[in-house]
Amino acid sequence: MKKTKILLSGLFILLSSLYANAQAKTGADYFTGKWHVLIPETPLGDLNRFYIFEKTASGLSGTVQDGISGAEIAKFTKVELSGDQVTAYYSANGYDVNLVFTKKDEDHITGSLMGTYNATGERVKVGQK
Repeated sequence: MKKTKILLSGLFILLSSLYANAQAKTGADYFTGKWHVLIPETPLGDLNRFYIFEKTASGLSGTVQDGISGAEIAKFTKVELSGDQVTAYYSANGYDVNLVFTKKDEDHITGSLMGTYNATGERVKVGQK
């Protein structure tokens, strides 16, 4: 009987620790990192971009890079975070633009550039370019 209690206690602790490690990221923790984003059918054609979010003491900051060359296009001028949604503001090609991203699942986002053009993105994993 005593062995059964010890075994069940050990199993409970193991399952609890696995559950704690499997918690989904939210907010700034979720968006932090590099995202490969496609924005099709804009006046400039299909845009292939990297959006890189960095966690700061006050929230998030980051940059936009070309998705092919990796050249920096712009730094975010402002980032607003609200639950499972982030809005990045920056200037590109002489325009002030914003892109809203919404969490789709652990590694995918959907969004909208200027509320007009749809965007889809995927988290770039460590070791990927």
